[in-house]
Amino acid sequence: MKRILWSFVFVLSFFIFPLTNASAASNEQQLVKEIKEIITENYVGTIHGNLQKAKTIPEIIEMLDPYSTYFTKKEFEEFINSIDLSTIGVGVILEEHEDGIHILQVFEGSGASDAGVVAGDIITAINGQSVVGSSTQEVSALLTGDENTKLGVTLQHANGTTTTTTITRKKFTLPNVESALLFGNVGYISMSSFSEDGAELVKKALIQLKQRGATSFILDLQNNGGGYVTTAQEITGFFPKAKIAFLLEEAHANYKVRAVYQDEKLPADTRILVNRYSASASEMLAATLQDQQAAILYGETTYGKGCMQGFFELQDGSYLKLTIGNFTGPLGKTINEVGIKPDIQTKTAPIFQAHYDAIKAQYTKYKELASLKNVADPKSLTVKVPSALSSQMAEDKVQLIALGGNEVPMTAKVEGRSLIVTPSKPLSAGREYMILVHPKTQNANKTQQGFYQRIIMKK
Repeated sequence: MKRILWSFVFVLSFFIFPLTNASAASNEQQLVKEIKEIITENYVGTIHGNLQKAKTIPEIIEMLDPYSTYFTKKEFEEFINSIDLSTIGVGVILEEHEDGIHILQVFEGSGASDAGVVAGDIITAINGQSVVGSSTQEVSALLTGDENTKLGVTLQHANGTTTTTTITRKKFTLPNVESALLFGNVGYISMSSFSEDGAELVKKALIQLKQRGATSFILDLQNNGGGYVTTAQEITGFFPKAKIAFLLEEAHANYKVRAVYQDEKLPADTRILVNRYSASASEMLAATLQDQQAAILYGETTYGKGCMQGFFELQDGSYLKLTIGNFTGPLGKTINEVGIKPDIQTKTAPIFQAHYDAIKAQYTKYKELASLKNVADPKSLTVKVPSALSSQMAEDKVQLIALGGNEVPMTAKVEGRSLIVTPSKPLSAGREYMILVHPKTQNANKTQQGFYQRIIMKK
């Protein structure tokens, strides 16, 4: 039996390169025999056909589920790099510009970063070829190449000067975990992939946010297609109430897998964001947190990939990716082809509702007014306040908050029972906001009540 690399993966395609010469044909027959043995011993799922009569690797793969496939050694390396968000290139994000191609972002540790390229530079030529008027796709094709190859890039800088610099294409890692401190000391952490170092990155973000004053948290798993099972186990350990990471049903045994202990913790009211593209390890984490009431799920029903793949290294260094088990949360509810229904389903971006609820939790004595929906005027908001609250309004006690973000500069004016809020810049279409009004005075002998209202802008 060959070495197995355990992972959760989310892949909907595979690559097969047929072998043509006699030696290659003989090698393939050996691989076919080896693959059949592995499938017979480990595969969990329906085999569509007679496995023993199959003569080629593509025939075998065709009989298996969509998640089982074959990788050459190079394809396997590329696949693992995709999980860890590693790639080869110059390391920039681009947009079209009338003077050439505008660089929006330069990734740390990339060839462009090493060459001193900065965001705001404009690419005007590559290897002497003008790219003015070219599309980002065309320029991306010119920038793509093998590791350690070089290219000359002509840049127009913000100060108007132009230089030509040599950039070496190299392997670099895209940012996987990003974080921000939102209004109300709400820590926001987004995770793109369950990379091998994913838990370490989440822990680092968690510590930094706590140091900045975060008291509640949002973990965003939207569009996260999965990754390593060990990372899912490790991240489960951040949640005090989640002792079990998952239940696993394999071909010959069932397991209860415990979470990996972490010394940093997330609170029980942490909000998890998921959507239809949250799959595999994302669903594992979401399911176990929901089953153990260790967090609150927001968004839409997840993808529904509740099966686990293992990687088997073959005799020639290639790999078989094979479905070897089905997983569930501790309550045993089916995930595969079903998905996970969140605790709070949202029709708009779940960050809006999650952030709104996190702020609400801090103002339990305030009154919630009915939401203003489909607000068309981005330059002015008018709130009609109940008479019992109108006398408590003060213009300097009003805050306008961009949900999923921070406070918005504005001016407030009280006219009778109306509160008129004028933002310094027009509000964004389709965005959601919150008006928070604090009591005019804090008098121990007289109870006054603040209030808040959700604002939903028209798309």
